[in-house]
Amino acid sequence: MPDRPAPRRSRPPRSARPAPSAQPVEGEEPIATGTVRFEQDRDDPDGWTVHVNGVPSSYVDVGDPTNLMFEYHQWTAAVIDAVHAPGPVRALHLGGAGCAFPRYLAATRPSSRQLVLEVDAQLVEVVRRSFGAAGSAGFRLKVADGREGLAPVPDGTQDVVVRDAFAGDRVPEHLRTVEFLREVDRVLAPGGLWVANLADRPPMPNSRAELATAFEVFAHAAVLAEPGVFRGRRYGNALLVASQAELPEQAVVRALSGGVAPARLLLDHDARHFCAGSAVLRDSTPASSPPDPAPQEDPSP
Repeated sequence: MPDRPAPRRSRPPRSARPAPSAQPVEGEEPIATGTVRFEQDRDDPDGWTVHVNGVPSSYVDVGDPTNLMFEYHQWTAAVIDAVHAPGPVRALHLGGAGCAFPRYLAATRPSSRQLVLEVDAQLVEVVRRSFGAAGSAGFRLKVADGREGLAPVPDGTQDVVVRDAFAGDRVPEHLRTVEFLREVDRVLAPGGLWVANLADRPPMPNSRAELATAFEVFAHAAVLAEPGVFRGRRYGNALLVASQAELPEQAVVRALSGGVAPARLLLDHDARHFCAGSAVLRDSTPASSPPDPAPQEDPSP
């Protein structure tokens, strides 16, 4: 969801990549929640940006699913690798679009059990037609609202729950509340990880509110973003991470520095300081869009 591409990494020659099972067609078409448009990468014909309602929502490389072009996807991969040992994981994805990250996990952690919940049935059909069947890509794709689809998931069965669901540039309010996070915590296995993508602007009110809400449910939490976003210089993505288990700070920092897009991490004490004074989000709290405030100084301690 809202993001800018990360710096390109070296790629194998196209002749060395497997032939894609399906290929999108450039253009826009209607879906239940608005429109979807596929834009081919002018520098790499295998790369496609999926725009939902005019917003870049996924970058899918049909020849190399390990090629993550969005910054927050790279951060998500780094955090998961820092927390979970190599090998399969059980992952639940709330929000799908082009399913770039489930494709990445299937390629880098074969035999992972993954379920993607996407609320827009027409978008699901377009993605299946354009990129091939989800099963062949290593995950299941189900039409369901993220919260409603979470309800039947058995307790303690997921190693990772990833939220990448947006309505425009905002996360739906019912996927941000403390009641919702208690359901996420219910389905996570011991040591399981909650990872949530969000878009924010200075002084990062969404990140502060979601972090305060996460601390109501989880013992440990962190937020990371590009340094310029923390400094109030621009609008951008932030990634919230939470768990009942202690998050390995040094391992996360090493993973984030391993060639991925730069990010700054605020963990536990620093994260609590960052969100101090922010109200916890609850189902009973009316949804509201905060105004665009003026940038402020670096919020970290």
